Amino acid sequence: MSSTEKTDAISAEHIDHVDTAELAVAMEEGKDVGTAGHCSEADSKRILRKTDVWMLSLLCMVYFLQSCDKGIIGLTAVYGLKTDANLVGNEYSNIGNIGYYAQLGVQPLAAYVLVKLRYRYVLPVIITCWGISVAGGLGGSRNYAGLMASRFFLGAFEAAVIPLFSMITIAFYRRSEQPFRVAVWYSCYGLSTLISAPIVYGFGHIHSSLYRYQVVYLFFGLLTIVIGLATYWWAHDSPGEARYLSPADRLKAVDRLKANQQGIVSHKFNWHHVFEAWSEPKYYLYMIMVICVNAGASVSSVFGSIILKDLAGFNADQSILLNMPFGALQFVSILGASWLAYRFKRKSPFLLTLVTIVIIGVALLVGLPKTKANKGGLLAGYYLIAFVYAINPLLISWMGGNCAGQTKKAVYYTSFNAGNSIGNIITPYIFDSEFAPQYVNALKGILGIWCILWGVVVLQIFLIMRMQKKKANAREAVGLPRDPPDLSMSGHFHEAGSEVHGEHGLRDETDKQNIYFQYLL
Repeated sequence: MSSTEKTDAISAEHIDHVDTAELAVAMEEGKDVGTAGHCSEADSKRILRKTDVWMLSLLCMVYFLQSCDKGIIGLTAVYGLKTDANLVGNEYSNIGNIGYYAQLGVQPLAAYVLVKLRYRYVLPVIITCWGISVAGGLGGSRNYAGLMASRFFLGAFEAAVIPLFSMITIAFYRRSEQPFRVAVWYSCYGLSTLISAPIVYGFGHIHSSLYRYQVVYLFFGLLTIVIGLATYWWAHDSPGEARYLSPADRLKAVDRLKANQQGIVSHKFNWHHVFEAWSEPKYYLYMIMVICVNAGASVSSVFGSIILKDLAGFNADQSILLNMPFGALQFVSILGASWLAYRFKRKSPFLLTLVTIVIIGVALLVGLPKTKANKGGLLAGYYLIAFVYAINPLLISWMGGNCAGQTKKAVYYTSFNAGNSIGNIITPYIFDSEFAPQYVNALKGILGIWCILWGVVVLQIFLIMRMQKKKANAREAVGLPRDPPDLSMSGHFHEAGSEVHGEHGLRDETDKQNIYFQYLL
């Protein structure tokens, strides 16, 4: 097809499909793609609302189920999982972390799949398969070997979820919109704790031929399978192919994202992007942050109910129900921190604040005497750990805001999940059974990890400031404005035209390659 034919094909308002790569070529060559491709602020708001209804609701539902399926092991632990499955020594810890070994091993394959395959095909397969792992595997297992195998497959099929969701968020939303959308779907982690706790409590009082933990896993697994099958009709591949938009709005949906300067959805795997990511200091600082954050996060997800029961002295029912306000705190802190990041166009100051709050919480658990008189203080310390869950969405959007290029984004986000896995693998080893039942020495190790995290965040702030200055110097050296307006971070939509070379925002360029890219703090 000639360039002219391509342009005609994309500018025609009666088309049923928009190839964003062809649209990018036409825009780069300065060709007229028709008025249907020019997005106004009213268009942008309308498209945003439709995208929230279709895509954000999907991300929320799936992440809620993933969080439930992964997190209920900590809730079932106090309802006889160890006894019923005859777990001894560190076998419970091994079950808790085997899924993260699987996630870690699958990340290279996930990075390739997320670039080469369409999101609409990947999502239903992985969701349905991990639902089968939960219902048929965990729900049908009565011993250590069965539980280990089931958690392994659960981790393998969940390996692409956070990278995929992060890339979908970047693909469908402007940079100013991304932090809050990441927070909305990630906050479903808190909702999963809030909602799954009373469900587990209810199932924990059912008497049947099945163990109580098996009933819980069957319920959540079967629900996941149903949602997984429905995802094929629910999901969409890119703004230019969104079936919930009219043909003209698909063009406008692509146009509204030009200012991101983060490229379009591309299915070409680019090895240059991979090596560039691996050569960057900011990549490794982000990975250290991810490992530290998730080493702290799994304290509550795997050992939370045990800590409440054995360290703070609550009984099994109280430990389950006291996780409900913990989940509410997760939910509120995630949305609150991300709204502040959106409001002030900064992520790092709020990330540092959250790290400080969690350090205080862990310090209370370590420092307070484990007596009945200190139950309230120990509970308060445990609840402050809930703020750790507000850090990951800020970190996800901070990484995404400072990265461009389809393959490079895939590398960053699959590495994020690898770091997530490493952090979660570390924690069960810190919480060795020799420290049971109160795990005070283990909590001291977590406190040290969080102090390291605080220092790494500060170091990353200075590094990004240096990178931003270097990018500004490069623009100035070739006669371009040193600090052009970053329209992607504006609260109002502005057409990204020639004044900021918006056509670069549709090329599959990395943040290093694109001279107009601006880094974010």
